[in-house]
Amino acid sequence: MLRMFRPLPLASALVVLLGTAAFAPSKKKPAGPDYQAIVERAYNTVQNVTEGKNADYIPALAEVPSDLFGMALVTVEGQVFATGDLNSEVSIQSISKVFTLARVIDEKGAEVIVEKVGVDATGEVFNSITAIERMKGREINSCVNPGAIATTSLIAGNTYEAKWNNILSTHSDFAGRSLSVNGPVYESEAATNQRNQAIAHLLFAYDRMYWDPVQTTDLYTKQCAINVNAKDLATMAATLANGGKNPITKKTVVGPVAAQHTLSVMATAGLYDDSGIWLYRVGLPGKSGVGGGLIAVCPGKFGIAVIAPPLDAAGNSVKGQRAITQVVEELKANLYRVEPKP
Repeated sequence: MLRMFRPLPLASALVVLLGTAAFAPSKKKPAGPDYQAIVERAYNTVQNVTEGKNADYIPALAEVPSDLFGMALVTVEGQVFATGDLNSEVSIQSISKVFTLARVIDEKGAEVIVEKVGVDATGEVFNSITAIERMKGREINSCVNPGAIATTSLIAGNTYEAKWNNILSTHSDFAGRSLSVNGPVYESEAATNQRNQAIAHLLFAYDRMYWDPVQTTDLYTKQCAINVNAKDLATMAATLANGGKNPITKKTVVGPVAAQHTLSVMATAGLYDDSGIWLYRVGLPGKSGVGGGLIAVCPGKFGIAVIAPPLDAAGNSVKGQRAITQVVEELKANLYRVEPKP
């Protein structure tokens, strides 16, 4: 006998198809950290610190207001939390090294940096010439001057203009806006960069320069003079945290492999002679610049940046280190922190 089935009411049908859970009360996602309050607390804690002094070996940097202090955190979802002086710009200086490195890795592959530059810390100061001589141009690391100059020589482009456009557009894409060069800083630095010129020529003598040493040194000098503010730097850091995709513009700047290896080099030598101390205390890849900028990257979560020109003896922003350390501690964001299981 053929049985007839009466159609179920719509609501009952949905219960059958989706299960009773479909009609259970929705559970709100737990609220995340109050990033703005955390950033402001760190800012207020270190705002009145007077230690350190501006870099003066580049004359124009000595003239930057020493009380300039801006701080920003950008999440991989594109949220921006900031306080302090967010409009004033400083030259990016050595922080530029990591973004040129990321571009070269993206263009030529990760092994090119291992083979042609090096990824181990040199164990010497950031502009050491003896490190080049001792290692015959090998193992010079892209986060110190010799390795950074060699890395710049590798960037794609057959002419000075092509290479420079590549460098500037890369930095602009990381920041999510068009960046420009600080003319007075570039001129001041170009007039006093004889040591970097010597480094480039010594590398060239050991076949560790991959384009014209004079023009490469000028490209490197100009990239260090790119102007940025705290939000720019935090966005650039967040782009690395997001695997190379700018979380605000949604543009893929470099691939995740390039971002991954760039962060590894930052962890190795991002804060000059104090890179080990930084990693021990903070546990995040970071990079500083003598213009007063400092960035840190929490992969998959956020990028954070501070601009505060007074530096310690190693060349790192005093306020920047303290403020970022406080934020990381409050967020428990140290990559090496592991909560024991019950």
